[in-house]
Amino acid sequence: MPQIPVHFEYRTGLRHIVLRNMRLTGSWDAAGRSSAQWSTVPMESFTADDGCPAFRATIEFAADAVGNTFHWSVVAETAAGESISAIPTEPSAADATEPVRAFVLAGADQIERYHLTHCRRLGANRLERPGAPPAVRFAVWAPYAQKVELVRGLLSGAENDKGGYIFDDGRGIKETAPMHREPDGVWSTRPEDLPEGGLLTAYDHTLYMFRITRDDGSIVYRTDLYSRCQIGSGNVDPARDPSWCGCRRSLDGTKSCSVMVDPARGVTTNFESTVFPETEWTAEEEFWRDEFDPARPVPRRLEDLVIYELHVDGLAAGQAARGRLKDAMAMLPYLRDLGVNAIELMPLSEYEGWASWGYGSSHYLAIEYAGGGRDQFKHFVRECHRHGMAVIMDVVYNHYIKDAERAEWAYDSTAPERNIYYWYEGKPGDYRFPEGGYIDNQSTGWAPRFFEENVRKLFCSSAAMLVDEFHVDGFRVDQTTSLHSYAVLHADGRAANTARIFGQKFLREWTRTVRLVRPDVILIAEDHSGWPAVTQPTAAGGLGFDAAWYAEHYHQLIGDATNDSQRARLLKFAGYGDDRPLAMSWFAGTLAASTQGRVVYHESHDEAGNSSYEENGRKVHSARTIVTAVNGAPLVGATRDVAEARVRVVAALSLLGPATPMFFMGEEVGASQPYRYDDFIDHRENFPALRDTWGARLFGFYRDVIALRRESPALRSHALDILHVHDANRVLAFRRATDGDAPGGELLVIASLANHAYAAGYRIAHPALADGQWREVLNSDAPMYGGSGLVNQALVESQHGAVTVLLPATAVVVLQRS
Repeated sequence: MPQIPVHFEYRTGLRHIVLRNMRLTGSWDAAGRSSAQWSTVPMESFTADDGCPAFRATIEFAADAVGNTFHWSVVAETAAGESISAIPTEPSAADATEPVRAFVLAGADQIERYHLTHCRRLGANRLERPGAPPAVRFAVWAPYAQKVELVRGLLSGAENDKGGYIFDDGRGIKETAPMHREPDGVWSTRPEDLPEGGLLTAYDHTLYMFRITRDDGSIVYRTDLYSRCQIGSGNVDPARDPSWCGCRRSLDGTKSCSVMVDPARGVTTNFESTVFPETEWTAEEEFWRDEFDPARPVPRRLEDLVIYELHVDGLAAGQAARGRLKDAMAMLPYLRDLGVNAIELMPLSEYEGWASWGYGSSHYLAIEYAGGGRDQFKHFVRECHRHGMAVIMDVVYNHYIKDAERAEWAYDSTAPERNIYYWYEGKPGDYRFPEGGYIDNQSTGWAPRFFEENVRKLFCSSAAMLVDEFHVDGFRVDQTTSLHSYAVLHADGRAANTARIFGQKFLREWTRTVRLVRPDVILIAEDHSGWPAVTQPTAAGGLGFDAAWYAEHYHQLIGDATNDSQRARLLKFAGYGDDRPLAMSWFAGTLAASTQGRVVYHESHDEAGNSSYEENGRKVHSARTIVTAVNGAPLVGATRDVAEARVRVVAALSLLGPATPMFFMGEEVGASQPYRYDDFIDHRENFPALRDTWGARLFGFYRDVIALRRESPALRSHALDILHVHDANRVLAFRRATDGDAPGGELLVIASLANHAYAAGYRIAHPALADGQWREVLNSDAPMYGGSGLVNQALVESQHGAVTVLLPATAVVVLQRS
């Protein structure tokens, strides 16, 4: 009987991914017929026409199997020799969770191709041609379009700053080329249809867009959602501002032209130049060659991190109109002196406007041009690694920018049910108003259309690119709860359960993808659901994150962003200055609940002025920690001393607990200005300058407590024993320990928010306290921090399960067993 060959290809779309012992497995037997027992064959490696690693195999199927449905997958081998699925994508069905592919056998030489990412499939990419110079290929997903054309924008060159925008009437177009539809709704160019034969060198830094004839015949211009660069460093949309100067630097990058950038070319060395396009380049291998300093290893475990949340736009106070990545690089010696070893960057994907928090992303493979762009970001990551710091990127997948015209909105159709990047249920006629079918998820704008594999793949590809090309070490995913728990129908608020299921599907695919690219990547979710599955492995049905933000820690410890009577709100109530009891026991319970899979913080960008609640008919805003510490009183004289003392206590309770600690930039020097999303640019503070003035004492304390945590195995462990808690005395004590009898393996942390000292000693009794001697290794009341100097100079004895310690007012004392 004749055989029907089917060719299977697995394409990575990533130049540096390492996959071992790739094998094709599928639901057929040796004769090429359907079988419940899957067959497995090795795959041959090859370099695909996008220049990236790929794998292939051919299977001979029986002729009488035509019309049958087969399932297949690809298996890889880890460095430890374990077999894992190399296909992270699940079928686009609500009840299907097994990551496998399916096809119907149709005929000879059928090709079944899987793309791990679309990094080199969609967008503007290099096309390798045997025996010929590389060409360029433009491709876009537009399944409902009647016609798609590539349009190139006018580029005046390096001598001036003109161009960069294509108007809806076609002004600004230099030339046009046809695009051809593929069966899956992807449109692409062919080299022979492009001027100059589509030579890659002729299209370097080309400004381009797609002219799309939508399903109703209307014509729109859309940017490339896979572009590596969006031109423009400003906030001008010429469609709304007829006074536009014609300068590309003033453009809002979410509305302007996309830029053809070849990731394989190398890294720009003259990134601070105003010249576009850049002219000086370093080969990629050479650029990354000296990325690491053996004397300062970059941490790879969640437990070893001390995270500094950094907002690039908010830097350069008093020096520039806004911060850029070069200003973040200038901060690195300061941060190394502080001792943090991980920097969590607020979002840097292309966002709307000139300066922003970044939580409205438009182009997920482009680094915000106004902040420095893609090559400056590579320089930043390399410098972080040379300083021994991991880079964690904050990414946002629960919504797009609010005004996504020219980006995701109505990309190739005017029908809401065909709005390919937005989830819409049913048809407009099902609702009283057309918007009723969209999905709300407690974020800005409608929810993404996660039932489309290509939408899920956009976000997965972006993260994979950041790991592969930019060497990012980890991610913090914004509001994952919006994806798996919050979705409701806009029309009436009914639970959108299918959208929630697909949100879970997307998160599983996303974590699988980035772990396939880099197994030790650090994955953190901003998740407020308390759902255990968030931090469980995907193989066990979980979402696959290492940890989740634990907002409860902040609310119990600080509490200025809520008036919830069921939370301790320790600093908020201590800030009144009286001797009322504090719910130390409530916070102790929160501390005990943070021993596994948690990132805790005493300040984040959300709480530094942006949160609010209603109290007695007025809106109360959150504030910086040092402001909350004295309930907004002027930070001068004795009031400042008290504020700093309280800040030292809450900082220590975060930094010395069992969870991974994080804090927002400026906390270490007592930054006091509110940091709100709408006016942060007017409230920036110069942190190095504060360190050299009245922030010096606080900086010194942060530096010492961070050093203690990083040097102590006990403080980096998950072990925690609450030894003592007394609400009226406002005292909490806990034990941190490692397994075994290693030196320095046991510490006692005693925190007091009492306004008076226990100068005669404070007794703590607990069965876990064995007899022995303890040495004080940290005391926040030391004179160098601005304290009174009540310290435990002599060794402290513990006997019969009890220890008595000199305990200053509003202080943290740390004892280490000798």
